[in-house]
Amino acid sequence: MRKLIVTEFLTLDGVMEEPTPWQTGFSSPAIGQFKRDELFDAGVLLLGRVTYEGFATYWPAAAETGAFGDRMNRLPKFVATTTLASLEWNATALTGDVVSAVKRLKRQVGADLLTYGSADLVQTLLRHGLVDELRLMVYPLVLGKGKRLFSPLQLRDSRPLGAGVMLLVYEPLRD
Repeated sequence: MRKLIVTEFLTLDGVMEEPTPWQTGFSSPAIGQFKRDELFDAGVLLLGRVTYEGFATYWPAAAETGAFGDRMNRLPKFVATTTLASLEWNATALTGDVVSAVKRLKRQVGADLLTYGSADLVQTLLRHGLVDELRLMVYPLVLGKGKRLFSPLQLRDSRPLGAGVMLLVYEPLRD
């Protein structure tokens, strides 16, 4: 059975919404290596509609991203959407109930499912006990407002990634 791994950029106050503006100035070789490793270990991307639309606009035209961009573009993608009639970029819409569809994906043989961003989808998956691991990259800043991710979690591992960024690996607490 595949694991479902969620990876998020987060501020100290738990904001996970649109990280591009607040990530500026925080980079390190360890961050790049971590993101590369998790992408190359995954077999499928599972995305919410908003994240899919942003990624599908950026990645196919991002020629300067080398092997990372090639991998991002080649991986099959499943998208939780009720509004998009057609998908491109090697993507398929999840059909029917999203919880049932993700359960079916997890039962398939293959490498793990990886979810980037996708706040609404992630909150649904957490509520239904479908997330096996959360990888939270916590940036040393407080925004004070924005979409947050909160759920009862158990810390499994932590390590610094440089530039003041910490990687915290959690698993959801199970009933």
